[in-house]
Amino acid sequence: MLFESFLGWFSSQQPDFCSKDFPKVWGDFVTAYTDTLQAQGRAATAQRPKAPLLQTFLPATERLIAIGDLHGDIDKARRAFRLAGLIDEHDRWSGGTTTAVQVGDQLDRGDNELQILYMLERLQEEAKVAGGALHVLTGNHETMNAEGRFRYSTPRSTELFERWQTIEAMAAAWKAKCGCAVGSTPPALQPGMRQVDGAVLARLNALRPGGPLAQRFLAPHPVVLQIGSTVFVHGGVLPEHADYGLERINQETADWLMGKSGDRMPDFLAGRKAVVWAREYSAEDARRCECDTLRDALGKIPGASRMVVGHTIQDQGVNAACDKAVYRIDVGLSKGCGDGHPEVLEILNDKEMC
Repeated sequence: MLFESFLGWFSSQQPDFCSKDFPKVWGDFVTAYTDTLQAQGRAATAQRPKAPLLQTFLPATERLIAIGDLHGDIDKARRAFRLAGLIDEHDRWSGGTTTAVQVGDQLDRGDNELQILYMLERLQEEAKVAGGALHVLTGNHETMNAEGRFRYSTPRSTELFERWQTIEAMAAAWKAKCGCAVGSTPPALQPGMRQVDGAVLARLNALRPGGPLAQRFLAPHPVVLQIGSTVFVHGGVLPEHADYGLERINQETADWLMGKSGDRMPDFLAGRKAVVWAREYSAEDARRCECDTLRDALGKIPGASRMVVGHTIQDQGVNAACDKAVYRIDVGLSKGCGDGHPEVLEILNDKEMC
């Protein structure tokens, strides 16, 4: 009642502002407030595009950082970003013009998935303002969650999706009070799914293709990204993936996650040889790596001389194989899968690897 009374009074005093401008001001305030609740801290402020603006090929940069799988561990994620000099003690971007790539698997195995998604989105915004960049890739755990396969999610993290849904419903109700609820309706139940546990259902509706978090946090992320002579991917680019086309892989994945191409996941994301699942280049015993296959794949990608992959935990830490044609950077940092010490890979001037 208090809000309606205020709105009625304000409307009589400032009719043009109330009818034309206030809905956007109010809607932006509600979005900022609820995003802060969801992120459990600062959140991004930029207006997000309705469709992902995907990039597949970018020029070399002076300083390039690669960070491996995060798996729901916000504390270890922060430590990895600080180790690389990318964030300060307040978690603000401090990397200047550095370009960073996180190679996927933000989800599963840890309790802080949503915090990580919101943090990465905010850091992407802050990096851009500073003249740098943060690129976040799609991993196999993102595609699994989009399919509704939650085998590796923790109970606590899934409960937080129900909290997320409650806050989004609250935001929609607040926005509706001034007629600006377009695009902010609470997630709808999928037909026939009412018997599913509420928290699991909230997760399903958020991350399924076309779901609000799939559109916001997953669809904008490429599967494969080439910066200078380095190709970044979660699992591995095999020759058949290069033949299919890296830009095509990125766009068709984005269309699927946006809900534009039905629920069926693209074939190149499924199976042992999927671009997000492949382990041909990841065996810790370098002699078991398929170096000929790697060289064939790199030869099909113009300007590529090395690949950086995650997905397979390296007990020895970040390391190289196949005469340094592949760098493996998943150190199992999450407490949910290895609890390793954070490490990062630094590439200077497209040549020097640190």
